[in-house]
Amino acid sequence: MARIAVIGAGMGAMAAAARLAVAGHRVTVYERSGTYGGSLGQHAEEGFAFDTGPGLLHLPAVHRDLFVKTGKEPLERCVTLAQVDPASRHLFADGTSVSLPNASRAGTVAALDTALGGGAGAKWGAFLDRARDAWDRSRRPLLEEPLRPDWQVLGRDPYPAEERRRLLRPARRAGTVAEIGARELAEPRLTALLDGYALAYGLDPLRAPASAALLPYMEETFGSWYVMGGMRALARAVYERCLARKVEFVLGAEVARVVEKDGRAAGVELADGTVAEAAHVVLGARPWPGLVPGRELWADGDVTVRPQAGASGRFVVMLSLRGGRPADAVHRTVVHPADGAAEREAVFGGRTAAHPTVTVLRPDDPSTRPDAEHEAVTLTATVAPHGPVDWTDEALRTRYADTLIDAADAAVPGLRERVLRTRVRTPAETAADTGAEGGAVPPPALAGAGGAFLHAANRTRLPGLLLAGGWSHPGGGLAHAGMSGALVAGTVVEGDAFRGSQ
Repeated sequence: MARIAVIGAGMGAMAAAARLAVAGHRVTVYERSGTYGGSLGQHAEEGFAFDTGPGLLHLPAVHRDLFVKTGKEPLERCVTLAQVDPASRHLFADGTSVSLPNASRAGTVAALDTALGGGAGAKWGAFLDRARDAWDRSRRPLLEEPLRPDWQVLGRDPYPAEERRRLLRPARRAGTVAEIGARELAEPRLTALLDGYALAYGLDPLRAPASAALLPYMEETFGSWYVMGGMRALARAVYERCLARKVEFVLGAEVARVVEKDGRAAGVELADGTVAEAAHVVLGARPWPGLVPGRELWADGDVTVRPQAGASGRFVVMLSLRGGRPADAVHRTVVHPADGAAEREAVFGGRTAAHPTVTVLRPDDPSTRPDAEHEAVTLTATVAPHGPVDWTDEALRTRYADTLIDAADAAVPGLRERVLRTRVRTPAETAADTGAEGGAVPPPALAGAGGAFLHAANRTRLPGLLLAGGWSHPGGGLAHAGMSGALVAGTVVEGDAFRGSQ
């Protein structure tokens, strides 16, 4: 039984901690803030409650596996999962709209054909077929196995793009999300739909490889789920599972560096100078300069935790509304702008978009509102990080919140007249809470693009130091963070013999 120090209490770090504790290790988690959960925060005020991070759960099998492997109580005994149906409603700039059912390929195809016409459903269905091929080809090496030493094999894009022949010119294949939209979907609203998936994960459609098709495939195949009580309830359940497995949490404890001894990680030193010895250290945060003094954690040619060009953050508007939630209200509505190209250029060029894609969340959850005569609504947009944009500028914050509210009026008619209170969270707050530069949110790892969208391996060059969470393999997102925790625990327990889940 070894002593293990975990830096950070995010979802990936806690997933690793619970699994390691079950394996018989003594695990202590050191968290710089006063609470657990990482991005799964919640703002509560006068009977209203809002998720400040992800609002929906995808691939719940990842967390079901965590609870099965760490105790007798399955996930559904610890939290209540509600399947969101329709999974999403999409409002386009030309006035058309479509509601997509949850986890139903046939239903999605039919809905798109009815709403958009012109064989739109068939085009989207064929795209999802190709996305499924990409999923089958890359699922294990990209998501379920430690990053291979020859990670360059993931530099090849697994998406089987259609070959389009051109008169007197070489045939071409789509290599990015934007090219899939232009060459394979060739319908402005379908293109907006695909771009919206990429933007929601903080990816620039012009740069993200075609393998990003995995993201809509995963959502539309495995479904969208809401955790009753808000997504914070999931973080609480994982935290309580850790406590039940005797994981110790030290909150308000900032780690200054990892202690190295005899060429391996030997513990952590806190900001107050306290040293805690450990046989293994798990870093559940983005590595920072001086993490291991005098030590390079990656060799030339390795995948590293580097700031990706065009990193993005999230702008969140939390609205306390007078008036009850209508019975026919949709949980998630995405309002697409008329000029997606202008939005991409602004967000990934370090500016504010005049007309952003806005996601409107209206959970049917009594715990989010004081009574049936009120409603809690959250608006979210992908934005440039803090730094290129000064998100501490109060005038800008107010103005941009108004921009999102104006857009969301299409999803919630008369929205502005119902507002009792507005609260805003920007990348500046994310940076302050998480320490992530600019409040950037890590995107999921993607194959293709020569490996430019991969994340650092869970194992570093310093023996005994491992990485978990969104800034490591297999990248950002709730499901991906949970997978990283499983990979780290497997690596510690089984050593070099570990090859991933079976």
